[in-house]
Amino acid sequence: MNLSFENKVALVTGAASGMGLATARAFAEAGAAVVLADFREDAVKAEAQKLVAAGGKAIAVRCDVSDEAQVEQMVDRAVAEFGRLDAAFNNAGVMAHIAATAESTSEDWDRVIGINLRGVWSCMKYELRQMERQGSGAIVNNASVGALTGNPGIGSYIASKHGVVGLTRTAALEYIKHGIRVNAVNPGLIDTQIARDVVAGDEQAYADIANHVPIGRAGKPEEIASAVLWLCSSGASYVVGHALTVDGGMTVV
Repeated sequence: MNLSFENKVALVTGAASGMGLATARAFAEAGAAVVLADFREDAVKAEAQKLVAAGGKAIAVRCDVSDEAQVEQMVDRAVAEFGRLDAAFNNAGVMAHIAATAESTSEDWDRVIGINLRGVWSCMKYELRQMERQGSGAIVNNASVGALTGNPGIGSYIASKHGVVGLTRTAALEYIKHGIRVNAVNPGLIDTQIARDVVAGDEQAYADIANHVPIGRAGKPEEIASAVLWLCSSGASYVVGHALTVDGGMTVV
């Protein structure tokens, strides 16, 4: 199985930390030129500079994925810098403020849907246009095990992730005839800040959840990165419109 991305260009959103950063690093280690995008400009610039210092090719782009104009500029910058776009991991996302459905606010709904769902749609829109011109490409959208279940208190997050899987499957059917594969990953409990946000920073509650994962621990961001790179690689050439669950067995029980 070939996981080399030599002479390929990869774009990762939400790349300043967590799963996005782990995936950007993995693409760079596999030989890709990497565009790291995040709304946290200083942080993402620092991470891109580290990749360059290690001998990789990388640039940082400030992007708020809820702003379609910024997304378009992000993809344009990637192509202007490296000439093409071969792989994209649409990872940027936020957690909902914890509240029961009837107690949640329209402001929080718009924030979560705007980033988690509209943001993925915007990213795909401009990535697909570029990949269609090339006649090739692979996109992976970051959904969640929350796309498979409900979870009290985070209704907008759950709705957004169900939506990501629906968008993924639809775009996959639309663009496979153009040589573009679109898939998703459904991470379970991964050791990131957003996972801790679910329990409002309660470390004991977080540890209890991790201990109840069948594998006995939270996942590592690098374990999601491995799945993303495989989905973008020639090894997954027959995988189309799939939402790959990587959750240590959470959804089995």
